[in-house]
Formats: sequence, structure tokens, C-alpha cells
Amino acid sequence: MKLGLTANPKKPAAMDLARRVIQRIGDRAELELSEEIRDLSPERAHGPIERLRPDVLIAIGGDGTFLYAMRRTDVPLLPINAGTVGVLAEITANPDDDLASAIDRLVDGHYHIEERMKLAAQLGTSALPDAVNEYVAHAARVGKMGLFEVAFDDEVVGRIQADGIILSTPTGSTGYSLSSLGPIVDPDLDAIVVTTIAPFRIEARALVVDPLRTVRLRAIDIGRGAVVIPDGQEEYPIAPEGSVTVYRSPRRARLVRFGARYFHRLRGKRILPWSEEFADRGGAGANLPPQP
Repeated sequence: MKLGLTANPKKPAAMDLARRVIQRIGDRAELELSEEIRDLSPERAHGPIERLRPDVLIAIGGDGTFLYAMRRTDVPLLPINAGTVGVLAEITANPDDDLASAIDRLVDGHYHIEERMKLAAQLGTSALPDAVNEYVAHAARVGKMGLFEVAFDDEVVGRIQADGIILSTPTGSTGYSLSSLGPIVDPDLDAIVVTTIAPFRIEARALVVDPLRTVRLRAIDIGRGAVVIPDGQEEYPIAPEGSVTVYRSPRRARLVRFGARYFHRLRGKRILPWSEEFADRGGAGANLPPQP
């Protein structure tokens, strides 16, 4: 088996975990490192993530690290959380036994691959990088509200004045979209979530649409134009009166899973809209008042 390893070099905790992963793998599998962490094991093969060709890429950090890696490779990703929230992570590296068990199961091939929807976008005649979480369009000038025209399948449905608009995948529904009052969408579904950022004179509402639709956002009367940002990475300018068209990508995000279900992975992250205390004390019926 051939494995790859990357980590956030700016996080000491992530680098420490990467050292432990290297030690745990030992010589049980061929291992190559991303360029950012080559100094952790200089004798091993290394290179940019784009050039690594492992069966699985282990990524250690937070959600930003995982999104960075998935922007650069299509190989399955094992995300290990060394950050704060880590919604995409399969495991948290504490206690140590969890990390060791995960690496052992990976090396032994005891895992499955979960596929999730990505979004693709066209800006003028240029294709943008796919987004695992979302595309965000907002006015290029900080603090300036924008007027955006929204069209589904080339049919204009309306205009909205807001700081911006988020077009997210179900995976991204627990990210920026959620902070703008968007819904949580099960990532087993394919859908496009349309969420406004601080809309003017209307209540903040989100819309979940069929993944086969295209969504076009046109920047209207925004002075310096607008920008679109995939997964919180680079900014791409939208010219005044220009537009960006977003649709379901033919490519999929692929994540290594050992069996933990989606809602279980969200526990303890203060994302779910209900109390988790109830489940911790015994589940259904455990604390219901007696029936008359």
C-alpha cells in the first residue's frame, strides 16, 4: 500500500501528530510526504500534493487543511483533526489509542470510501477550482453592500441586496452557510444551498435546490465589481455586470471512513440544533416524565 502524508506546518500540534503517524506507519507501507513537511523524514520521497500518487492521503490539521488538500488532489483523504472544530475529520488524535488504531486500520485496508458532492463554477470563459464547501460571492469593496441577480437554469428569479451570497454543498452547509442562518443538510444528499449574507430589508432565508440546476449570480451596480471565493481560498474578480455560474461538479470528494456516522462526528462541536445531554444520559425515553 502507498500512503501520502500532509499536515499544516503552521500548527505545532499537527506537526507533532505527523511525526507520530510516520513512526506508527514505519516500514509497513510506502510513505511519501508533501513538500511542506519534508523535513520530518528527509529520507522519504516527497513533493507537492499535486504530484503525490498515493492510495490514500493522510491530512492533519483543521478543516482548512483538509480543503486545501482536496483542492489539489482527487485521491481519497483521511482527515485527522488537530484544529478546533474539524467537521470533516474522521478522527481526533486524542487519545493516542485512537490515532494508532486508525493508522493500523488504514494500513490493513479496513476502511471504506465516502463520496461527497463538489461544486464547479464558470467565471466568464474560465473554470474555477472545484469547491468542497462553497463559493462565496460578495462586493469587492469591503463594507459595501452588493446587488446580485439570481438565475436558475438561465431563468432570472430575482435580485437581492446583501453583503454577499453563499452557494454551498451539503458538506459546506455546516460552514459559512450555517453562520449565515442556512440549514444543515445531510452530506449523503446532493443539493445546492443558496444562502444570503446579511440581506437588506428582508429576513435571512436559505434555499435548497436540485443539484442538476445551474445557479448564476450577476453582480449589478457594485462599483468596483465583486469577487467569488472557492472554499475560502483565492479571490477571483467578477467584473461589473459580470456573472459566475455554479453547478454540480462531475468530480467527487472522497473521504476515508472507519464507520462513524455523520451526526456522530458532529457531536461535541456545538453545531447540531438539539441538546446532546439527552443522548449522553441514555437516549430515547431515558429522561421522559412518567406517563399518566
